[in-house]
Amino acid sequence: MDAANASIGKTRRIAGLVLICLGSIVLIGSAGAKFAHVPKVVNEMGAMGFDGGRLTMIAVTEIASALLFLLPFTRSIGLLLVSAYMGGAIATHVQHGQPFIQPAVVLAILWAGTWLRHPQILWSMNPASTSSYSSLQSQAGILKKVSN
Repeated sequence: MDAANASIGKTRRIAGLVLICLGSIVLIGSAGAKFAHVPKVVNEMGAMGFDGGRLTMIAVTEIASALLFLLPFTRSIGLLLVSAYMGGAIATHVQHGQPFIQPAVVLAILWAGTWLRHPQILWSMNPASTSSYSSLQSQAGILKKVSN
C-alpha cells in the first residue's frame, strides 16, 4: 500500500471502491442500453437530437470514459472524462427542460467514491495543501534546473 492510501481507513477505502464500481456499472449499463438500441432509450435520445451514428458515438464515449475511470491506473483521466460526459448530460437535460437529477446524482456518486478512495484528488481544497503545493513547486524547480 502506498503512503497516500495508508492515511485513510479500510472502511473508507472500501466505501470509495463500492461507489466507484456502482457509478461505473451505471455508466456501462447506460452505454449498453444505447448499443442495444433499447426503444425507450432510442426515443428519449432521439428527442434530444441524438440518433443514429450520434447515439453510437455517445455510447462509445460513455463506455470508454467509464472503463478508464474504473481502472485504478487511469482513474484520474477517467474522472476527468466522466465529469465532462456527465456535465454534457446535465446541460442537455437542462436545455430540453427535463429533470437533470439523475446525471447529477451519478456524477456525485463518482466524485464521492473517488474522494473516499483517493482523498488527495481534492488536494487544492485542503488548507494544509499549501505546503504540498510548495513542495511540488520546489520539485518542479529542481527538475527544471536538471533539464537545463
